[in-house]
Amino acid sequence: MMSGYMGYMVIAGLMSLIGMAVSGRLKAKFARYSQIPTGSGLSGRDVAETMLQNYGITDVQVVESRGFLSDHYNPIKKTVALSPDVYHGRSVAAAAVAAHECGHAVQHATDYVMLRLRSGIVPLVKVSSTAQQWLLILTFGGFGAGASGSSTLLLITLITFAVTALFSFITLPVEFDASRRALVWLDQTGVARGAEYDGAKDALKWAAMTYVAAALSALVMVLYLLSRYLATRD
Repeated sequence: MMSGYMGYMVIAGLMSLIGMAVSGRLKAKFARYSQIPTGSGLSGRDVAETMLQNYGITDVQVVESRGFLSDHYNPIKKTVALSPDVYHGRSVAAAAVAAHECGHAVQHATDYVMLRLRSGIVPLVKVSSTAQQWLLILTFGGFGAGASGSSTLLLITLITFAVTALFSFITLPVEFDASRRALVWLDQTGVARGAEYDGAKDALKWAAMTYVAAALSALVMVLYLLSRYLATRD
């Protein structure tokens, strides 16, 4: 099974390189649009608080998080956490990211079905992700008890990767929808229009591409493990 492990490592390495390339492109776009101020002059915090207020969401707080591009919405704590550059920034990038995270808060408030589905499988994903590294060692380290044992371990490993892949693909419509909501709001309120709107759309497109890359990577891994599993059944 060592050749199988090497195959896995090669694929994982290639997918990591693609992910890094997309992430690098996103950072470059963020840096570019961080230099373009919005005509409204609103900070990311202002944008987030205004958008939440416009949607009648009063139980979500806007807080500052640590780290670069660490922005996220926490449905449990009911917080929109914005990285320092976004929280204090008065740029197209800051407005786009802040509105996107509030898009998730709107999804939560309106019980968006895909967000509810993604949240529902989070516990299973955590278990699967934790088990994967050990299963890979057992599967490709030759610890299976004969062909049947290897086949069983491969099947279990395949299932855990299928769970994380499913999560990645469910995440796609959640992220795309949050960006759609953000862009509609930015345009309708005049916070970002014209060239500013185009910049916000471009920035959010590349943010979405990081999730697309992750989903495709997860799918490739599942297909690879499936091929290895089917080979043990011949």
